[in-house]
Amino acid sequence: MRTVIFDLDGTLADTSADLIAAANACFRGFGHGDMLDPVADALTAFHGGRAMLRLGFSRLGQGGEAEVDAQYPILLAAYEEGIDRETRLYPGAIEAVEALRAAGYATGICTNKPERLAEVLMTRLGVRGLFGSLIGADTLPVRKPDPAPYRLSVERAGGRVENSILIGDTDTDRQTGRAAGVPVALVTFGPAGQGVAGFAPEALIDDFADLPEIVRGLIG
Repeated sequence: MRTVIFDLDGTLADTSADLIAAANACFRGFGHGDMLDPVADALTAFHGGRAMLRLGFSRLGQGGEAEVDAQYPILLAAYEEGIDRETRLYPGAIEAVEALRAAGYATGICTNKPERLAEVLMTRLGVRGLFGSLIGADTLPVRKPDPAPYRLSVERAGGRVENSILIGDTDTDRQTGRAAGVPVALVTFGPAGQGVAGFAPEALIDDFADLPEIVRGLIG
């Protein structure tokens, strides 16, 4: 079965504000103000919790990996508590996924968000049922850009890797596609904007309304 696998953060949904709020909660917890800005630091948010903590500590001029590791579980707990306060699916995302499914494509998710948090978020957003698989950063011992999580997401969705495509928003997604030997389409409405063109994906997605046609052109 032809299969379309989606990244989550920055591709299906703008999760940056809730991610940054969780990181800021950590810094407030030990006596500092908000160290990250929800707009200016949106791209860092999509590189994960540890990346946000490293950025905040760098602005304080203190902290190393031990401090990042110590705060990371606190960040995850804060994030889960407010996981859907500001997060919204990008316009047209639901309609695009529904159109693909109606056309006979399997759909799934491969994200570097911890699996349980991804499950919680997609369930709270009311769209978990639209995806036949959900593979997170900790489902396997490796994560994207290693191709293993991508391959598993295709298989659990009922598809075959050679008839699949990855929809993402970062160079990590581009490198995952290369490693798996599949085409990649990157959205231009994420925090990196048109800058994703520099990663040389097989296609750019300016509007989710264009996705079904792009997918047909790349995997039939």
